Amino acid sequence: MEHLIDRFAEDNLLMMIGAIVGLIFGASAYHSRFCLRAATAEVASGQAGPKLAIWLIVFFTALFLTQLSILFEWLDLSESRQLASVGSLSGAIIGGLMFGVGMILARGCASRLLILSASGNLRAMVTGLILTLTAQAALRGALSPAREKLSTLWIIEGGHGRELSFILSLPREAVVLLAALSLLAALIFAKGRHLNVSKMFSSLMVGFAVWLGWWLTYVLAQNSFEVVSVQSVTFTGSSTDTLMALINTPSLIRDFGTGLVPGVFIGALIIALLKNEARIQRFGSDTPMERYLLGGILMGFGAMLAGGCAVGSGVTGGSALSLTAWLAVFAMWIGALLTQVLQRQPT
Repeated sequence: MEHLIDRFAEDNLLMMIGAIVGLIFGASAYHSRFCLRAATAEVASGQAGPKLAIWLIVFFTALFLTQLSILFEWLDLSESRQLASVGSLSGAIIGGLMFGVGMILARGCASRLLILSASGNLRAMVTGLILTLTAQAALRGALSPAREKLSTLWIIEGGHGRELSFILSLPREAVVLLAALSLLAALIFAKGRHLNVSKMFSSLMVGFAVWLGWWLTYVLAQNSFEVVSVQSVTFTGSSTDTLMALINTPSLIRDFGTGLVPGVFIGALIIALLKNEARIQRFGSDTPMERYLLGGILMGFGAMLAGGCAVGSGVTGGSALSLTAWLAVFAMWIGALLTQVLQRQPT
């Protein structure tokens, strides 16, 4: 790694790591059809089928690999923003609920919108842009005072106060064992729901990509003289940073996020082309634009309030055992399930 740092410099390496992780994530998520919205819609219909199985495999793969690496001291996430910084329980709950509602209205979370955009889905592309602009407004613009007020309603200190293993007094070995058993159960469940081997494998690779992001940025941070944040897959912040960099600066800022976003797009595009599924899809009478735009707005604000999207908070933060991340993804599930059920009620 030191040789690579000397040759390419930290910022270029960080961007390359993001691109590699993004390619794996984008290709695997496209093929597996990984999507939290799809999983919640399936559960809301009274079924526990392959879409739920895919989400469970991804979540527990990321959790198992991350916690195993921490156990063997291959990885240390104590300085990651998901654990070290002050957390907002109110933000996790309110933001998670908003995000859950939004992803049902928009028929996809932040990562799914980016992946669908790569296949030519203009609905996803427009909604993703609205999500990104709203997220920027919530971070630094007109919506930031509202976000700050809601996030400070109920806060907790960073450190052990945000890590579930310490809160529950679970030794790391027990966490790894529980994660391994949960992953095994998810795989057995997937087989029982007739999920084919290629989708099971690609689901494992989505979770692997989350772990790979953590591990590669950690290795870079350990060998760098510059301050490098240990991070992994997240889409709201990365998409916002990439868009703002393209708009505000003559040259692209090189970091993990600006490598991740195009990497995911290209990975998904390659699989879409190989499967002959790339085609233009527009808004229509059965896909009203206003519903998608409202969903994008709710997801953009909700993700910034909750500390991440369905992947950034739900899977990446969840793999770090961040209390706020687990609370946020639980709120996303509740918001999505309620919205899906209400949409099916007769008017």
